[in-house]
Amino acid sequence: MFPPILPFFIMLVLILFLLPLLFIIFIGSVTLVFHKLGIPFFLAYILFWFSLIGSFINIPIKKIESYIPINKFKKGSFFGLAYPISYVGEQKTTIAVNVGGALIPVLIVFYEIIRLLVAKMYPLLLQSFLATIIVLTICYFFSKPIKGLGIGIPVLIPPIFAAISAWVLAPQNPAIAAYISGVLGTLIGADLLKLNKIKELGAPIASIGGAGTFDGIFITGIVAVLLV
Repeated sequence: MFPPILPFFIMLVLILFLLPLLFIIFIGSVTLVFHKLGIPFFLAYILFWFSLIGSFINIPIKKIESYIPINKFKKGSFFGLAYPISYVGEQKTTIAVNVGGALIPVLIVFYEIIRLLVAKMYPLLLQSFLATIIVLTICYFFSKPIKGLGIGIPVLIPPIFAAISAWVLAPQNPAIAAYISGVLGTLIGADLLKLNKIKELGAPIASIGGAGTFDGIFITGIVAVLLV
């Protein structure tokens, strides 16, 4: 019979081995996606790190009144032991934009649009916009407000529909159409068109693109391109 600590030790070794491996695979996947979009590998690698670091940065845009009280927490102490204390804070929600999860993907979309315009690839640009309309419609109907958090949507729905739309509308170059429609479709359909719902959530902050993690917009663009 194995000693009790052995299974834990084996699990710890596996985690320490798998986490770096998964991170390397993730880096490779994101870099490959950027390269498929016509971005050189060295710049794609830099963009990955900017996106990763930027995912922890939220840029506040404005504050809006919340219809319901917002519960916040502050630190209390009892004989040196810290514990959270819940209290009702300012009844306002901060709207913010996540740098890595929203701003960088949108800048990449603008880069692709300019590149298509310069190359006079107008049919592909039109196909990408049509695919965007499809994805934003799907995102609008599938995204739901989550009290205390923000707007949520099943993570695989936007990239799957972005990939399908790109394959159908732009079979000659589905990667660009998938990325543009995935990013803009999620941004507009699940975020911008649902901003009026933020007042009903009681969330202290509503971050477009995430709050310290890669969220819907970034992941949608990456997965959509990988699917095509």
